[in-house]
Amino acid sequence: MSLQGSMSIERMCQLAQVSRAGFYRSLQERLPVEEEMEVRSTIQQIVLEHRRRYGYRRVTAELRRRGMLVNHKRVSRLMRADNLLAVQPRAFVVTTDSKHELEVYLNLASRMKLTGINQLWVADITYIRLKAEFVYLAVILDGFSRKVVGWALERTLATRLPKAALEQAIAERQPPPGLVHHSDRGVQYASHEYVKVLQQHKMIPSMSRPANPYDNASCESFMKTLKQEEIYANDYVDLEHLRTNIETFIEQYYNRCRLHSALGYRPPEEFEQSVAAATISAGATMSFFRHEEDYRPDGAPSMTRSGQATAPRTIGFDESPAGYSLASCSPAELASASPADGDSEPEVTV
Repeated sequence: MSLQGSMSIERMCQLAQVSRAGFYRSLQERLPVEEEMEVRSTIQQIVLEHRRRYGYRRVTAELRRRGMLVNHKRVSRLMRADNLLAVQPRAFVVTTDSKHELEVYLNLASRMKLTGINQLWVADITYIRLKAEFVYLAVILDGFSRKVVGWALERTLATRLPKAALEQAIAERQPPPGLVHHSDRGVQYASHEYVKVLQQHKMIPSMSRPANPYDNASCESFMKTLKQEEIYANDYVDLEHLRTNIETFIEQYYNRCRLHSALGYRPPEEFEQSVAAATISAGATMSFFRHEEDYRPDGAPSMTRSGQATAPRTIGFDESPAGYSLASCSPAELASASPADGDSEPEVTV
């Protein structure tokens, strides 16, 4: 299909005073072979540019960015016929050691409503198998833009691995005080050495619930993408060869070029620039009430369907899940977040 820029086919048909059915029928009668070859050629170009990392959804989105309106089912059929489908993933292995006596912090990530960058960072560690050894990769993503802001690759799972990724992220982004750092309950993130760095830069620790990866989903998704689109598609000589390829994948491809469905099929850097140009974001809000009906401040009666007021049902801030600590929040934040006062609000700004 010929390039038509940002103007839709429906609008062009209105301007030309022809029906859409007539346009498609004329297109099929005149240039069926040429149009098919143009679409297939562009699909092959996109797949090769992205080294078979894109599936049919992202290929379809890229075609539309280039001005070609093609149905995703057709793209899938053409990719399957030309053997251009994306590399399939392999099994994922969990490496988190959460059986320790260190302090575990309250999960704040699931309670946050992000409005900009540097409000929530999400961290995780994964393993990579080379020919003769296992190596480990620690990454930190911005929860708002999905951009990788820090990473480190070593042969050890010691605390210095995620600490190096954290220090790189801090040096690059210079986050303001109050940023929430979310991770799993692994011993590396709960260690005194790691928490000390967070406290020095006035970050608030947050950890996932036991056996619940959903609050860390963006980082898990990146690990899957990295392995599926880079690690499994290549063979590496040694650690330094792997380090060079991962740096290229993250810095030049993932952050700058790869389209993300969660960002409206835009790369993270482009998304951050568009948001920064559009508005100056306010602070993130944090809710400690699940539902307006069931959890409300003291003294606020709830209304039934018949219109009668019932006794208020409240939940205190200090009713945190067992095994979690509220030490990550400052006393001022705890005071502003507690529903003990009758006029307290269910959300606080961090």
